[in-house]
Amino acid sequence: MNVAYTDYADTGYRQAEQKAAQYFASLHVRVQDKSYVPILTEDILLWKRKHVHRQSWLSSIMPAKKKPDNRDYHRYIGWLNYTGELDDYLDRSISYIYMRDMGLALDSPDTKERIRRVVANTKKLLVRSIGTKEGDTPDFMSLAGLYRWAQKEGIETAVIWVINKLKHVASHIPDKMDAEQAQRKLIKIIVGVVMHVMEDMNGETLPAERSARLDDAIRLGYSYGLTYPFIDDLLDSGVLNAKEKEQYSHMIRQALLTGTVPELGQWSGKNMELVHFVHQELRDAFEYIQGRQRPETKQTFFEQSNVFFHSQHVDRIKDLANPNYTNEELYLPIILKSSSSRLIVRSVISAAADEGFEDRTFYYGIYNQLADDFADMYQDMNDGAVTPYTYYLKYRGQRQDLINPFELYWAVISHLIHNVYHSDAKTREVMLDRAINGLKRCKERVGTEKYNEIMDIFASGNPEFNRLIQQMVRKADQVDFLDKLLRDQMVTVLRNERKEKEYFIDTFKTVRDEINRHLQIAKTPGIPPMKESLIDAANYSLEGDGKRLRPILTWVMAVKEYGLQASAIVPLLKSLEYMHTASLIFDDLPSQDNASTRRGRPTLHQVHDSATAEITGLFLIQKAIEEQSSLEGFDPKSVLKLIQYSSQRAGDMCSGQAMDLNSKGMALSLEQLNTVCYYKTGIAFEASLVMPAILAQVKETEIAILKKFAYHAGIAFQIQDDLLDVQGNVEQLGKPGGQDAENNTSTFVSILGQEGASRQMWDHYCQAMEALQEMPRNTAFLKHLLNYMVNRER
Repeated sequence: MNVAYTDYADTGYRQAEQKAAQYFASLHVRVQDKSYVPILTEDILLWKRKHVHRQSWLSSIMPAKKKPDNRDYHRYIGWLNYTGELDDYLDRSISYIYMRDMGLALDSPDTKERIRRVVANTKKLLVRSIGTKEGDTPDFMSLAGLYRWAQKEGIETAVIWVINKLKHVASHIPDKMDAEQAQRKLIKIIVGVVMHVMEDMNGETLPAERSARLDDAIRLGYSYGLTYPFIDDLLDSGVLNAKEKEQYSHMIRQALLTGTVPELGQWSGKNMELVHFVHQELRDAFEYIQGRQRPETKQTFFEQSNVFFHSQHVDRIKDLANPNYTNEELYLPIILKSSSSRLIVRSVISAAADEGFEDRTFYYGIYNQLADDFADMYQDMNDGAVTPYTYYLKYRGQRQDLINPFELYWAVISHLIHNVYHSDAKTREVMLDRAINGLKRCKERVGTEKYNEIMDIFASGNPEFNRLIQQMVRKADQVDFLDKLLRDQMVTVLRNERKEKEYFIDTFKTVRDEINRHLQIAKTPGIPPMKESLIDAANYSLEGDGKRLRPILTWVMAVKEYGLQASAIVPLLKSLEYMHTASLIFDDLPSQDNASTRRGRPTLHQVHDSATAEITGLFLIQKAIEEQSSLEGFDPKSVLKLIQYSSQRAGDMCSGQAMDLNSKGMALSLEQLNTVCYYKTGIAFEASLVMPAILAQVKETEIAILKKFAYHAGIAFQIQDDLLDVQGNVEQLGKPGGQDAENNTSTFVSILGQEGASRQMWDHYCQAMEALQEMPRNTAFLKHLLNYMVNRER
């Protein structure tokens, strides 16, 4: 370790701590002499004029459109738009983000113009998003919406990279941590860094430079944001034991002091795999951030990072059982960590800042931290965490010297409005909106009785002031914020997606097991020996570890969406898998792809011979038609229509395979490859969707949507297959990798390269998702099927 740099880092921390101590001392005085009360009282009375109105006699007799729950995204945005309040809602929301995240002063003409522009653009986005189906994820929160934005900005590669990274991180978040909140915070940081970079650019920034800077912002945002789930949250959780936390914290501090991530050292036990993953990810992230620092900002970055981590550490190791912490010990670390976390973002992206940025950011942090700690105080008490609120709750009866954090919170607000933001009216408006909204949300969350208990504890020292505050909590309106709505919506989306994914996996497994029980072809008594061996060969191919995607998809659509009887469609499920398995047998033949392994086992022609394989394929096609003709309980015309459709599609699949064989050694165009892919793969997905729709006699318009979805989903599936062929191995795939190159077959990868193929896959993913938006029924399973298709590893 560089001793000189260690001394410098410690000096930097002491200087920051000294500034925090001076700030805290001034706040302490305001609390003691209650000088903030008359000033804020006047502020609130001015603010009240806009937010508390007497009900007119006309409104008492005219029914108004009922205000929906502000956690219901679609209805709430629609209501704000309907009532004309959306502009004001967005103005205070965007203003708050500029003040909190950007560190900007709201009285600046330039900032006002930026806010006006962002409000107008955001309004268009939100109004457009409420036109989607009820319950659907807003476009700007969906993968499809994200990728469409990436295409517009020319940063597809970065977005594909971060999608894969987020997926990887999500799969490694331990059970003892809140996965949804961890993902939300990571996404929030990425968005915040992107916002900073976008604000640093203007209309004169060239498109190529804009794309390059946004690409870098996404990677920097991820790299910096990764510290929250895998440093902050991990150390706060009970995942690591005390010894592991000490070792892990020492490693982080050493990296910040030396500029080099140390080797992991000796780890063992149940957390070994997690720690190895986290160490690798954080090392890559650290090196990426470090590599993007300009020489003149690198020292600032490390200094601020050290202040942030050390203050977090000092705060984290406090013990709630210790009754002797001073006020300074309670408050200085949170002043430091809350301010340095925001200062780091600017140094991470090496962005310029105006003259007052550092002071505004430094003084502002504790305001947010005290608001967050107030909201989380009972959860923090349960976790044994020391915050100003938990400590005051526990020791207020025996420690008369303890500062009431709720009173300090209002003193901070007064100081910010009048001493930091120079009594700016817009700042006063936004900060009081936020404060009253936080209390409203608390009251709604815990209930009136519990809320009153909380206020009796924390607000009893200023009865007149508290009566005014509680009047505002009861009566004031138009104080909610977009970031809270989006946070709630994002957590809801992530939780719903997790539940839907769990349902998808459970359904997939259950239906797959059920299908596997029916697939084997029975041997009837007295059959000829040759037919018996043919059935054995067919059953060998059917026994392989197949995904059964197509019959599973048919089962879900038939049973869950169209209400058909599960037992009645068993012949259809069998026919689909028989047809699919037959196509694989033909595909694997030496005269075609000459594959040696399929579904984790030797191919049929390897076990027997090519002739047996060919005959078995024909036998399975005949069995598929037989099963379809045995469908009972359906309109005969529909069954006949289904068989005709199935035969036509089987013929199309043969045409696709012929195209594929004829193209070997040829460099196909993208259009030609899409055609081959559709005929070989997309048609099979289409049949899985359309056949149950035919039996259910749904409208042709819906069938057309299903075909559109299947076309794009099938191509996306095939592109992922092509990518896996060059990236995977036999253990992952159940078949050898590199087969396409060996067979001189044109693929999306051979034509476009891996990066270009990934872009095409995500474009077809978007088109498939957009097709689902036209569906008149629930599409959650199809969405997760599509996500499975593009994210699978085999």
